[in-house]
Amino acid sequence: MTNAERQARYRVRHATADPAPPMTSRPSRPVDRRSRPQRWRDAVAELLALQAEYADWGTAMPESLRDSPTAQALEALVDLDLDALADIDLPRGYGRD
Repeated sequence: MTNAERQARYRVRHATADPAPPMTSRPSRPVDRRSRPQRWRDAVAELLALQAEYADWGTAMPESLRDSPTAQALEALVDLDLDALADIDLPRGYGRD
């Protein structure tokens, strides 16, 4: 087979083949530049805020639903001692303790 024949077969084969799907790039997630202690404090603050919302929800619940499974779950969430998490003094690391 000559080079011209080989090239002709190549062109025919690639002309009839399905084109490759276009490359799509995923947008990257933004990098979180907060330190670990700051992320910890932010997470604990979010948990305390959620606990306060659940406490408000539990107190606003009608009397007829006070013994429901939802009320019991809300009471369990409110009874958690999340203040102990806020009192933790995290290590700074790399000899800065």
